[in-house]
Amino acid sequence: MRLIADVHGATAALKRIAELGGTLLLLGDLINFIDYRTYEGIITDVSGRGFTENLVRLRAAGDYEAVERLWQGFSGESKQQLRERYDKLIDSAYVDICSALAGVDVAYVTYGNVDHPSVMQKYLPARTHFIEADTIEIDGARVGLVGGGIITVGTPGEITEDQMANRLDSIGPVDILCTHVPPAIPALATDVLVGRTKGSVAVLDYLARARPSYHYFGDIHQGRATHWRYRATRCINVGYFRATGRAVHHG
Repeated sequence: MRLIADVHGATAALKRIAELGGTLLLLGDLINFIDYRTYEGIITDVSGRGFTENLVRLRAAGDYEAVERLWQGFSGESKQQLRERYDKLIDSAYVDICSALAGVDVAYVTYGNVDHPSVMQKYLPARTHFIEADTIEIDGARVGLVGGGIITVGTPGEITEDQMANRLDSIGPVDILCTHVPPAIPALATDVLVGRTKGSVAVLDYLARARPSYHYFGDIHQGRATHWRYRATRCINVGYFRATGRAVHHG
């Protein structure tokens, strides 16, 4: 099986991987709101590059109250029109990225923090299966997929640590755990470009308790480390697919 995360609108590269055959696991963040390297994305398309540059600066500083003030000041009395524009581009982005999966043998897809799960599910083609929290068997291994991102700005794909813990409890022990978010291990959860750390304590607790052989995740685009051993588990960051165009092969 092949694993990818943080596709962020890389339609051509995803189509190429999907047509290689076999089983494909997508670990969230299919559409592109902001490319922190280039400022490309839906936010710039709607609100302009200057707004995006300020947003990135504030998010890198972890000042989410200032992010809210930035949005309120920018949107003013045009909130409804801006949200309609965002909704239209989000819908179009899922039509585009999901079309790249049309040639896949079989794919299992979960979601990340920038995703809109309800919109994503509308456009996933045949032979793709949306999973919020469940297990599947692949090549004799019990694989658990759990979606959701760490709460920062309140996007539809974000969930609380309690929700993450409940989802992990619901899947039980697995051989291979797949999530969008990394465990709360600083080397894996810190993005050196953006300058912030976001890892899940609930995921780390699950690794300590359930001891899967592998944990695959994404979310952190430029991490301090991409591979780490935590007790019995090999932890592997499979992203940033938008930049690399490469999948990680397991098995």
